[in-house]
Amino acid sequence: MRRRQLPGEPPPPTKGELKRQAQALQALGEQLIEAPEELVVGLDLPEKLRDAIELARRITSHGALVRQKLFIGKLMRRVDPDPIRAALEAVSETARLTTMRFKRAERWRDRLVLEGQAAIDEFIAQVPQADRAVLSRLATAALAEHVSDKPGGAKREMFRWVRDMLGG
Repeated sequence: MRRRQLPGEPPPPTKGELKRQAQALQALGEQLIEAPEELVVGLDLPEKLRDAIELARRITSHGALVRQKLFIGKLMRRVDPDPIRAALEAVSETARLTTMRFKRAERWRDRLVLEGQAAIDEFIAQVPQADRAVLSRLATAALAEHVSDKPGGAKREMFRWVRDMLGG
């Protein structure tokens, strides 16, 4: 039952608003289940919530997992969600940056193999600390591997070298 609004007070939340807030907290709890263990341990969560998350990770039955997620959502109503959101966003941002660095190194590796000397010159211009002789040797080996269509480690070695030079 909704309470009456007193003069000068903000209106009480509607039933729909309360339901949306509860669903958002449950979704946050589900993200905690999927989050790395180190993150959950590092958060200041009540012991009951931490135990519920740990149990949810071990449950294999679909119905039991659904019930456990609902229980976690109920427990989340007693916790401040802002630090949890911030921690999850930080992990997400770190993963996004790592993926961007990985893709950048992949693009450079592919360009260095396929475009040859022009790409090597451009890479050296962008990364002056890179050794041109090592880069040329790696690019030649990777190109030979690419042309022969035989699996080998030259492209992987070149990728690791490029990634290290780019600071990733």
